[in-house]
Amino acid sequence: METLVLTIHILIALALVITVLLQRSEGGGLGIGGGGGGGGGFMTARGTANLLTRMTAILAVGFFATTIILAVMAGAGKTPVSIVDDVIREAPAKPVGPVVPTGQ
Repeated sequence: METLVLTIHILIALALVITVLLQRSEGGGLGIGGGGGGGGGFMTARGTANLLTRMTAILAVGFFATTIILAVMAGAGKTPVSIVDDVIREAPAKPVGPVVPTGQ
């Protein structure tokens, strides 16, 4: 099960990177999917931008969801351990070193 979620996570991450790189930035950027000025294209520049924006949002939600699922699966079945418990267990019961006189 963990391998399946991890595989989906990696595919979503790759798709997210590709989708972000396809988007046209304010300065032009890579902007692979747009341009052209002709009216006979499949989608307008605005339609392409809206599609890529929605795809980015959907892929981002999927990426965060798979990240949370993987984190929960990694910690499932393990008892929580406190660092303080380890320090107390390793600390000596009696102080080592010179004893301060009490005046008796």
